[in-house]
Amino acid sequence: MSPTRIAVFGSGAWGTALALAFSAQHRVTLWGRDADHIATLAAERVNTRYLPDVPLPRALELSADFDAAARGADLHLVVTPLAGLRQTARRLHDVQAHTPLIWACKGLEAGSGRLPHEIVAAELGEGAACGVLTGPSFAAEVARGMPTAITLAAADIAFAREWVQKLHQPRLRIYANSDVVGAEIGGAIKNVLAIAAGVSDGMGFGLNARAALITRGLAEIARLATALGGRADTLMGLAGMGDLILTCTGDLSRNRRVGLALAQGKTLPEILHELGHVAEGVPTAREVVSLAARHGVEMPLCAAVDELLHGNRLGPREVVEQLLSREPRQE
Repeated sequence: MSPTRIAVFGSGAWGTALALAFSAQHRVTLWGRDADHIATLAAERVNTRYLPDVPLPRALELSADFDAAARGADLHLVVTPLAGLRQTARRLHDVQAHTPLIWACKGLEAGSGRLPHEIVAAELGEGAACGVLTGPSFAAEVARGMPTAITLAAADIAFAREWVQKLHQPRLRIYANSDVVGAEIGGAIKNVLAIAAGVSDGMGFGLNARAALITRGLAEIARLATALGGRADTLMGLAGMGDLILTCTGDLSRNRRVGLALAQGKTLPEILHELGHVAEGVPTAREVVSLAARHGVEMPLCAAVDELLHGNRLGPREVVEQLLSREPRQE
């Protein structure tokens, strides 16, 4: 198979990890908006800020020139925080329209509550060749070549299968799926639930509580996904259960660390400053609760996280007590 020209937009941990993974078989350019940061990467051949001790191969090209990175690429891969997806997709359309686009952003757009595929459709038009890359994947492990399995979901299953064939490799296994809504809902809400898991663990509630939280959290994800037209079976796979388990239990999870810090009594501004990375579960919590309300879907765990993050009245213990005092329901 001949090498594909891939332009990766976003030089954070996940963008760098995917650029590293794909550069073994393809010609990859990693773009970042911070020219000084890109210059440092080029000089030191390591992303010290996000992935220290993982060398960047000489074959990996680096650029702070957006237009130059986009032009001539066979695939645009957007790995910015979700807040940057709309602007990036718009610029890509202006520079080189009709190039296939895959995004690896997770969450719901702040203010609008839109899923990533809705943002892309608004900027590129309905029917654009595009899909979402998601699933249980810590950037540090992918960058080091540790075995990982993820999902590429696209409304056009032929598109998903084509790019799975091009991008799949032995240590980064990719599976095709046609359920974009289910894949995106799983990727968005697992970050909210990881905050809840961090709070639970930080308060010493134990492994039983964590297992219950993950299980009931998966039920919340499935309820909202199916209400929006997603498939329940998608949530039993990598994009749902797999991503949820990893993010709720893995110490590399930024959202889990937010929950752990909340349990210690730290304020949200303090936590985000110390974290130094985007924790998508924080803005997503508010949007998930709003979206669920519009569709009549009950999501008590997500609502509790939203109250803890954005409410002004209750601390972690009070929020947990409210959850535990709810009337029992049939599973």
